[in-house]
Amino acid sequence: MTSDHMEHTFHAEYRCGYVAIVGRPNVGKSTLLNRMIGQKISITSKKPQTTRHRITGILTEAQSQFVFVDTPGFQSQHLNRLNSAMNRVVTQSLRDVDVVVLVIEAMHFDNRDKLVIKLLPVDRPVILAINKVDLLSDKSQLLPFLDKMAKTYSFREIVPVSAERGTQLPALINAIRPYLPLNPPFFAEDEVTDRDERFIAAELVREKLFRLLGEEVPYSTSVVIDQFQTEGELRKIHVSILVDKPNQKAIVIGKGGEKLKLIGTTARKDMEESFGGKVYLQIWVKVKSGWADDARTLRSLGYE
Repeated sequence: MTSDHMEHTFHAEYRCGYVAIVGRPNVGKSTLLNRMIGQKISITSKKPQTTRHRITGILTEAQSQFVFVDTPGFQSQHLNRLNSAMNRVVTQSLRDVDVVVLVIEAMHFDNRDKLVIKLLPVDRPVILAINKVDLLSDKSQLLPFLDKMAKTYSFREIVPVSAERGTQLPALINAIRPYLPLNPPFFAEDEVTDRDERFIAAELVREKLFRLLGEEVPYSTSVVIDQFQTEGELRKIHVSILVDKPNQKAIVIGKGGEKLKLIGTTARKDMEESFGGKVYLQIWVKVKSGWADDARTLRSLGYE
């Protein structure tokens, strides 16, 4: 493409930049990202710490492109090597972006949120998104809460939203847009993420572990793609679920293999929807003790 041609395509006023979505675990960051770009990129579950990687979702409009970075929830408990790596991802992401969106839950602001505020870069505009306002029985409580939050930090804008319902998301996007730098778009307009299908396949299996297994087990699991082949419209995907202990393997497989079958079926449906084609999925469960504290395993899983 000639530079001449570029002049015609992009308006001189075109804005494009990186926007980090941060907050303590479980405030709805991934749901917010998926809603804003209109597609499931970041996996979600009711359990905290579902997101482990920095995930990028791209929203392209006529005059602007938002490159959203969904980060793991910053947390101060359970520090093993995996969690330290995840916290590093958060601080790193904050250094490299143009705008920060801090997500908190309506009517909830505690020490965990204050910890995240301490991490905010002073030289970047920060917009506060107050999520889950749909759950408020008494909407009049919101105004005093907004006032209180305005005194906590010099937020450029404060926008109450419901990521789950999609309420006020255009207002949030409008609040972010003026703070994006003047740049031509970084990505093609049909791209919605910088992650490849292999990564998304592993994440979709991991989401099912978080959604379908009991409280503790998902935290002891990880997902590895052993093989990913594309034959025409068909994708053949072989996956290993790593667990820490033999009894966890039994839990993931379930009685008569029922649980593993359910994980496989629901993950495959999501993959087919995401990739727009048939998927043949095979899953094995393997015991690999201490993987969450093993530097080499974490590196091979892309955490370090």
